[in-house]
Amino acid sequence: MTTTLAFPVLLRLIDERLSAFRAAIASAPSLDVQVPTCPEWTLFDLAQHIGEGRRDWAATVAAGPAPAKSAAEGAPAAPREREALLAWLTESAEQLLDALREAGPDRGCWTWWGASQSPQTCGAVARHQLQQMAVHTYDAQVTLGAPEPLPDEVALDGVEEFLYTCVATTSAWPHKPTAFEFHATEGHSWRLTLDGDGARSTRISAPSTTSVAAADEGPNAVGVSVRGTANELVLFVYDRIPADSLQFEGDAGLFDLLREWEPEA
Repeated sequence: MTTTLAFPVLLRLIDERLSAFRAAIASAPSLDVQVPTCPEWTLFDLAQHIGEGRRDWAATVAAGPAPAKSAAEGAPAAPREREALLAWLTESAEQLLDALREAGPDRGCWTWWGASQSPQTCGAVARHQLQQMAVHTYDAQVTLGAPEPLPDEVALDGVEEFLYTCVATTSAWPHKPTAFEFHATEGHSWRLTLDGDGARSTRISAPSTTSVAAADEGPNAVGVSVRGTANELVLFVYDRIPADSLQFEGDAGLFDLLREWEPEA
């Protein structure tokens, strides 16, 4: 199974996750219930975020390479009535997918991850949009008490997408150089290295032969290793499930330092 999805596959999976999200909204007893994984939001707030965010990204993709993010102008507000809200979400999804299809994967696009390992292209936007929709669909399902694991191909691509987009930076790591390893039980592994040059990730073919216990044996030594299914790894890095859902070797406290780190943009 590859960890890089083709553009048509990304679009299909975005559409599937958006459909699953709408299904959760449609079946919810109430839209005023608090989302446990996003406690500052109700289910209606989450739906509003999904619709407005997809419309804004549709506008940004349609604008092509630009110095700043574009925003959807004159877009209707999220309606409170259930059927109208579902129709509004459908229209939001169509706007995003139409913009991505029109642009294609290689066209440049504004992104907030300029210093990351992900390119500033519409293909990279689609890849990140898929993960955003996958995680927020999980949020909606958790709220209903019926969470489903992320589809296998979404989850496996999600580990790498998170590392390449959300973590990679050229800002110096303010602590002792170290490395994190992520091992998906499906057979893929990645190493995240943090040092004075910033944070960068690479695929590795197998679990490291360097002992995690030997953390003082050089700048490339692995400080902590985490293992789980790709679904568990994605939900863990997005703070959706607790650490005790996975297997750790080494200093798990390094994840606290990573989460607290706010590198310069």
